[in-house]
Order: sequence, then structure tokens, then C-alpha cells
Amino acid sequence: MPLIYTVPQNHVLLIKRFGKHARVQKEGLRIKIPFIETFKYVEGWNRIANKYRYYIEMSEQQTDTPPRQCQTQDNVTIDANASIYWKIVDPVKAVYDVDILPKSIADIALNALRTNIGKLRLNQVLSERQSLNQKIAAELVETAYQWGIEFTRVEIQEVTYSDETAEAMMQEMASERKKIALITEAEGIAQAEVTKAKANAEATMIKAQAQADSLKLIGEGESNYMLQLMKNTSKESANQIILAQKYIDGMKIITENPSSKVFLPSDFKGTYEIG
Repeated sequence: MPLIYTVPQNHVLLIKRFGKHARVQKEGLRIKIPFIETFKYVEGWNRIANKYRYYIEMSEQQTDTPPRQCQTQDNVTIDANASIYWKIVDPVKAVYDVDILPKSIADIALNALRTNIGKLRLNQVLSERQSLNQKIAAELVETAYQWGIEFTRVEIQEVTYSDETAEAMMQEMASERKKIALITEAEGIAQAEVTKAKANAEATMIKAQAQADSLKLIGEGESNYMLQLMKNTSKESANQIILAQKYIDGMKIITENPSSKVFLPSDFKGTYEIG
């Protein structure tokens, strides 16, 4: 490489002096001291965040992990993979403090993925994917700092499982729906019984109140009737009249049924000897 050169935008060069890291050259027109300074060549990155083996790219990168077999908390075996979005913030650490950065990123992300999936049941893995992404990203923060990178986001791409697991999930869903339907039906029946009981209680209260009001009116009527009789007759005669009236009313009720036999007393003195 010539002594005078241009570093592309969003790239840096690592300069060594006598085999030891000397400085970082950023984008723009740059020079190096001949015979004393050399470039740091990066091996094994396979052109990921790296051009011509010595330019280090500082823009965001994407690493797609291969599928990794994982075991959920409820002992279901699944295969999962993820996309890791990251960028280099300290090229010196990224090159010198970790062996083959892109491969290490894929490995640590898969390990975090497997660990966090193992803490969840299968239905949680499927329904709480966003939360799982955030947990994995949070777990990688400390390692990212040590390696001079920043994880911008983690996205689980695919979760696959066997046909037997899929069939078991369908049966579980059907069972859960049936359970919910039975609970709803039971709640409806219970609510109907409560409503019926309330209605019966209210009807009983209304009937009792009506009977109480009726007795009160009858009592008031008899009291007024008694007062009127006492104005025109003696108290004893008024009592006899009231008793005779009740006797006649009772006989009327008894004789309403044609099949009933009525035995009349031989002495009707109480009904007609009124002084």
C-alpha cells in the first residue's frame, strides 16, 4: 500500500509501529512512516466489517446466526436462529481483545438465545418474542463493551418444532378453549340463579308489604266501623255486631265449595240478640 492513501468514509485503519499498536487513522487523506509503521491486517472476518483485510468498517453490521437447538422450560426441543445488529465503537478492542469478532458475536448471541429460551415455556417463546429479544440484547451489553462493539438490536428470526409438538399444541389450545367455554357457561348459570334469587326475594318482600298494608287497612276499617257503631249503640252491642259479621263472613267462605259439608249450630242467639 502507498505511503499516501485515503481512508474511506465510516472506515478506520489500525497502524502498528515496530509490531505494536500505535494509532487509529480515521477517514480522509492519510500517510504512514515507511519502514517503521505498518497496517494491522485482520484475519478470519470474511469481509464482515472489513475490506481488503485492513479497513475496519464502523457502520452497523448484521450477523445471521445458524439455527441452534434449544430446550424450553417445559422440555420441548426447538430450533431457533436470530439476526444480530451491531457496530464497532472501539476498533482497537474489536481487533485485539477478541479472536475473530464476527464468529464470536454469532456464538455469544446463540448462547444467550439458548439460555433465555430455557427459562420460558414454548407458548411464551412464541408469544413473547419481543420481550425475549430485549432480554438477549440486555445480556450482551457487558460483553459488547469488552469487545469494543455495540449491539443495536437482536431479532429472533425463526422458531421451528416437530409435528408432534405442533399437534400437542393444537390439542392444548382446543382444551383451553373448551375450559374457557365451560367457565363462561358456569358463570352465566350462576349469574342467572343470583338474578332469580334476587327477583324471588323482591317478590316476597313486595307480597309481605302488601299483606301488611292490607291488614293495616282492615284494622283501620274495623276500628272506624267500631267507633261508628259505638256512637249509635253501646260498646257491648257493637262488639256483638262485629262478631256476627265475622261469623257471616266465615260461613260465606266455607260454603263457596259445593262439595263441602257445613254443620250449623242450633243456637244463633249470638247473631240476632243485639241490645
